[in-house]
Amino acid sequence: QVHLVQSGGGSVQTGGSLNLSCAVSGIIFNTKTLAWYRQAPGKEREWVASIDSSRSTNYVDSVRGRFTVSRDNAKNTVYLQMNSLKPEDSGIYYCQTVRYWGQGTQVTVSS
Repeated sequence: QVHLVQSGGGSVQTGGSLNLSCAVSGIIFNTKTLAWYRQAPGKEREWVASIDSSRSTNYVDSVRGRFTVSRDNAKNTVYLQMNSLKPEDSGIYYCQTVRYWGQGTQVTVSS
């Protein structure tokens, strides 16, 4: 079975930082592209960032320069470091690979 277990998140003020982790099991981790998505209340889930097996990264324009996605293949874990957070970054964040999703973690940024 494939499991994606998220940790991190929480509440911060504007300009603060948070780090999300997603530990993956049940797949050959180092061959997979990992992605982060988020969903704000009343909005559709949107892709935020991804990192492929060669560690090439991509970001949605709204977070580029503030968020960093990384991976540790020895730990089968993908991370999302979020800096200079804004209220519009608030939502539930999900990690994803192939057709599997993490359980989601809440990020709240207050002004």
